[in-house]
Amino acid sequence: MARLPGIGANDPGQKNRITRRTRTGKRRLKNGSRGPQLFSFDLLLDAVVIGVLLGCFYAAVSLGLSISFGLLDVPHLAHPAFLVAASYGVFLLNDRYDIDPLLAGLLITPLLFVFGMAAYRLYYETFEKRGSDAGVRGIAFFFGIAFIIEVLIILQFGVDQRSVTASYIGKAWRIGDMRIPFRLVVAFVVAVGLTTLLTLYLSRTFMGRAIRAVAQDQEALRLMGANPVRIKQWAFGIATAVLGIAGALLIIVAPVDATLDRTYIGRTFCIVVMAGLGSMTGTLVAAIILGVAETIVLTLFGASWAPAISFAMLLGVLAVRPQGLFGRRS
Repeated sequence: MARLPGIGANDPGQKNRITRRTRTGKRRLKNGSRGPQLFSFDLLLDAVVIGVLLGCFYAAVSLGLSISFGLLDVPHLAHPAFLVAASYGVFLLNDRYDIDPLLAGLLITPLLFVFGMAAYRLYYETFEKRGSDAGVRGIAFFFGIAFIIEVLIILQFGVDQRSVTASYIGKAWRIGDMRIPFRLVVAFVVAVGLTTLLTLYLSRTFMGRAIRAVAQDQEALRLMGANPVRIKQWAFGIATAVLGIAGALLIIVAPVDATLDRTYIGRTFCIVVMAGLGSMTGTLVAAIILGVAETIVLTLFGASWAPAISFAMLLGVLAVRPQGLFGRRS
């Protein structure tokens, strides 16, 4: 059965509290008092608060895809596999050298940047350089990379889940009856900071503005003396480097396994498309909307319905506003 990070196997207190409140509601009805049978304002408040924190975590793991797919128009299906691989890199540093997961994510960021630049160069020379069908071939290319990464992780680490240790993991902040896991608070702070930094970089630096323009008019960039291929290679390196921090958050929020990329491929693409391709702020807002919606559905109908909500919301947004919530009309 599917579960949401931060609510489920890793956070029994949250689940038990929901169960207790549901049973209390049933007892009140048996005693003749008025009130909801299976839902209450307390549960709604819990769902909204946890949903906002969870949504910020979703934003952090989607920002790289917002650059590679949203701005560069690269069909980066291997994004979740890169994310999981980064999580295992954080696990190695934490397990062998007892390095804090967030610091470990920062340490592997330069390696991921170089790896991302190399991966885009290989994609460009093999597919994008050769013609208009690069998109279709690129899907197969990145799908193959994702499959290879998954197999390599299984061969190296097996199929068991891996987790990290830190002082803030396993603890919670209590406000009345509400229990907020510290790991989701960490994800919230890091996601907001990361979104702010990327937004400032893309809007206030020459290279950032060039990255925004490269998918729109490459000829104009050439006339300005810029090399579109190098700009896209640099941008893809940034999109991959961001996964160092995102991968650290992934393994902080919940244990990881080699097949976890299959869970996030739908969520990340839905968030990026819902936000409007290339919008960093939109990615954060769309992810929060998705996080709140998933936790409410989880509370009302159970975890098995939660994964479907992302695709339902995506279809609804595309039907009403095809360019996304923050996208511009062409």
